[in-house]
Amino acid sequence: MASKQHANWSPYDNNGGTCVAIAGADYCVIAADTRMSSGYNILTRDYSKICKLADKCLLASSGFQADVRALQKVLTARHLIYQHQHNKQMSCPAMGQLLSNTLYYKRFFPYYAFNVLGGLDEKGQGCVFTYDAVGSYERVVYSTQGSGSTLIMPVLDNKLKAPSPLILPAKDAVTPLIESEAVDLVKDVFASAVERDIYTGDRLEIVVVKPDGIRREFIELRKD
Repeated sequence: MASKQHANWSPYDNNGGTCVAIAGADYCVIAADTRMSSGYNILTRDYSKICKLADKCLLASSGFQADVRALQKVLTARHLIYQHQHNKQMSCPAMGQLLSNTLYYKRFFPYYAFNVLGGLDEKGQGCVFTYDAVGSYERVVYSTQGSGSTLIMPVLDNKLKAPSPLILPAKDAVTPLIESEAVDLVKDVFASAVERDIYTGDRLEIVVVKPDGIRREFIELRKD
């Protein structure tokens, strides 16, 4: 007698996509593609994975976009409460800690979201925080998350690898590249990743955060 077949259901899906962030001396570049997939289906070619949490703090997320949207709503609400209580916006490092706490709070049924937080700190210096799904995080010079991250990270390591944190005196956690060079590097790594990753493509959204404001640009990627 054949064994019974049970339907397998998962509360999660992976909608693919790739995010990258690079911290500079007085800027931060956050970028992500706009494709959202499920399996071999493209659900939309125009979905932004970058969320503005504060004037100088943005969140880029890949993974399960329903969980990502729920996480963004929680962070936005917590930030609004903070503004009412303190009469100012959260700094990017403070938002980084809040995101870590929020992810860790859900560690037994995690948000299936892989996040990169980028912006400017209190000194006006670029900062990037990278996360796992349950809130472990680190401030870094650059980071990537998502389906194309294994293709992009070796290139960023080769171009931007920071000196060991064990070397004294400690070095600043920023890249020596100027803004235009960092933007060009982001364009190059995405152009390479879309050749090999079917979940990354369509358009690239690039956001540059500087002390005088935010600049956003789009470039076209492969659509097949």
